[in-house]
Amino acid sequence: MTADETARRAEESARRAVVAVWRIESARIVATLTRFTGDFALAEDLAQDALAEALAQWPAQGVPRNGAAWLTAIAKRRAIDHWRRRERFEDRIAALAHDLEREQDDAADALPWDPDEIDDDVLRLIFTACHPLLSQQARVALTLRVVAGLETAEIARALLVPVTTVQQRIVRAKQALAGVPFETPPRAERRQRLTAVLGVLYLIFTEGHAATAGDDWMRPDLAREAIRLTRILASLQPDEPEVHGLLALLELTAARFPARVDANGEPVLLADQDRRRWDRGAIRRGRAALARAEGFGRGLGPYALQAAIAECHAVASDVGSTDWARIVAAYEALERVAPSPVVSLNRAVAVSMADGPAAALAIVDALAGEEGLAIGHLLPSVRGELLSRLGRDAEAREAFALAAERTANARERAVLLAKAAAGR
Repeated sequence: MTADETARRAEESARRAVVAVWRIESARIVATLTRFTGDFALAEDLAQDALAEALAQWPAQGVPRNGAAWLTAIAKRRAIDHWRRRERFEDRIAALAHDLEREQDDAADALPWDPDEIDDDVLRLIFTACHPLLSQQARVALTLRVVAGLETAEIARALLVPVTTVQQRIVRAKQALAGVPFETPPRAERRQRLTAVLGVLYLIFTEGHAATAGDDWMRPDLAREAIRLTRILASLQPDEPEVHGLLALLELTAARFPARVDANGEPVLLADQDRRRWDRGAIRRGRAALARAEGFGRGLGPYALQAAIAECHAVASDVGSTDWARIVAAYEALERVAPSPVVSLNRAVAVSMADGPAAALAIVDALAGEEGLAIGHLLPSVRGELLSRLGRDAEAREAFALAAERTANARERAVLLAKAAAGR
């Protein structure tokens, strides 16, 4: 092996290590830096600088044993350099020392546990990013970028909007949050931010459940983090039914993870999954959370309705015994409370199982003009399935080929291309 080949392999190995650390630890790194600097926008910039430095140093110096700690330490040094340049270093150190002394004094007199305190930097970061200063769209885009570590293009696909729109939202959001303290909002203010926080946790899990891009079908680490944060939120907001509804949805959906990929990481679709591999503990937890949401007697919100759909799948022994009529009814209710083209497309899939593919195809064709579905792979993928079941094989192949062209996930593309080649 030549020296150039050795260097190239070292660089590629280091790059993969940087990407892996960032995907897993970026939210905690940014949250730690936000607490350290007190400045959300600065923390994100410092983390990006540290990431760039890792890409430059790790190929030559080797990958450190604790990559997250290395990135955090580099970013903190950059923060100190930043304060020095702004001639506020001594004042900042004095303030930090004062805060430390005050925290120690408070800790001596404090109760051992405050049920209203968010004792998790990542969840606190989400509440900060979901500040009322920002629009709902900006909150979601910023949090997916900083907390979930998604690229701008991935966020655009998840939100069904152009990349430039996401870029503008993130830039404006960071500017608006400049100087906003990194702190736990009071309980009275927390409810104002709750809808945005729930939406962000849902989208983080969704990206973990079905990655919008890359070589992996799923990102389980991201999904597990969304579940962990939702559990914390449920303990903080026990009187909010939709928090329990979201937790139910995430638990019931994650229960299928062990059967969603085969030994080679290839996707296994719902109809082909070995349901004996589903996580029964997660199903029990999800059903308990759904029962708690229903117990408030206020009707089911969007997340609880989706959880009710997931429960139908969880309790069925196979696809044929699934209560598709109940799922169709749940989707109809979901369309009333949270209408979207994706919900209507999912209803069409359920209708195809309850009433046949012809009835579903009419719904799908009516959605063809929806802007959110026009650029993605979901609509042609579903359309291909329905056309195949109707025996319209040539049209099905065209639909699957179009869906494969539109997806950025390599595993999903392979599945769609195989269907196109097989004529189904």
